Amino acid sequence: MAEPGLVVLDITGGDEVTVQAVMAALEERWATSGIGPVRRDPGVRARVYADVLRPGRERP
Repeated sequence: MAEPGLVVLDITGGDEVTVQAVMAALEERWATSGIGPVRRDPGVRARVYADVLRPGRERP
């Protein structure tokens, strides 16, 4: 990702609920790719793309 403000975040947690909660919190703070699928390979993992220069959206 060559543009300023764009990041890739790899999230690893002990369970799917925790990983989804982290993705939801990031979505509130920054413009992200949203809550995506999770993988199970030791631990629970997910990847989120975020633009830290753009604000996120509040969840209803």
